[in-house]
Amino acid sequence: MQQESEDEDEDEGGGRKGELLHSARRDAQNNIIIIVTMMPASWMLLLLACCGRGNAKTVGQTLPPVDPGGHFPSDVRSVLLKGKSHTDKIEVSGAVNLTLQCNWTDDGNGADNVTGYWRKDGQDIANSHVTLQLDNQQFQLQRMFIIKDEESLGRYSCLFGKEAKVDFILAVPHIGDVRDKPVVSYAGDSVVLVCKMDDNKPKPKTWLWFRANGTDKEQIDSVAEPQKYQIKNDGKATKLQVYNLTMDDSVLFYCGAVFAIGTAFSHLELKVITIYEPLKPFVAIVLEVLVLVAAILLFERSQSKKSQAQEASGNEVANTEPPTTTNVEPLTTTTATTPSGESNGLEENTSARQRKA
Repeated sequence: MQQESEDEDEDEGGGRKGELLHSARRDAQNNIIIIVTMMPASWMLLLLACCGRGNAKTVGQTLPPVDPGGHFPSDVRSVLLKGKSHTDKIEVSGAVNLTLQCNWTDDGNGADNVTGYWRKDGQDIANSHVTLQLDNQQFQLQRMFIIKDEESLGRYSCLFGKEAKVDFILAVPHIGDVRDKPVVSYAGDSVVLVCKMDDNKPKPKTWLWFRANGTDKEQIDSVAEPQKYQIKNDGKATKLQVYNLTMDDSVLFYCGAVFAIGTAFSHLELKVITIYEPLKPFVAIVLEVLVLVAAILLFERSQSKKSQAQEASGNEVANTEPPTTTNVEPLTTTTATTPSGESNGLEENTSARQRKA
């Protein structure tokens, strides 16, 4: 009986202790609730966040894994390399999870393994170095890249040691129908500049136009300058009409095809000339003809003067030669006979004087 009373006392004491603990817990919870309701909203959020992390850590729950590639479409590009190098161009118009795969056929060097790694624009990609084993006479290296903006574009290279390399050049679709020669128009007139994508290229979201301003591009706002510009976009093509041309409009104009991942640019050169510009070649030809005719006339005149001088000198020679020959012969005979005649006369005079003596 005494033992039973002691047990009852212990039970009553334990019950009282339990009631006291329950009451203390209830008072503590009430105090916490009162304190929480009196706290600012920012502190309340911080407290809930801390409690949430603590509970997750205590219970052992883990957050769902984050998809590193997002919800982008996937694409795979594979290259079989049999030589030392290869370049593959890939046009990207939107965000994509792009898997690049390189397969290099062993060139018979006998190596069973090689170090493969990746580069982006000439810089090694961290944690991309792996040891590749030869499988069916090929080394295979692949990696998935998240292409989500314009900075993701560029040159991706897979390398097999120092033996072989494959370059993947990622860029937005190029604009076709690029003019090599400038578009020529007259001052005061208007001109239409056209850019368009090829039929096999995707359609851009929109088109933009720029004009060169030194080394920069200045976007053209046709709404702000309707008297100067008008832009018409039609799917894969765009037209820019420029009014009231001046000599200052002789610059480069750029059209931009805007895609979800970036913008592709092309340029056209506009050359504004005056109405007298086409006459310059004609004037140059006329001047050349005049110079040529003048040279021919001068040459003919000099030749005629020379021929006249030759004729005059020939006539003088013809007039002077006959008297010279007729006078010489009598003189020659005279000089030949005169001494003999004189000597004969002297001899006759001498003989006559001797006879008289």
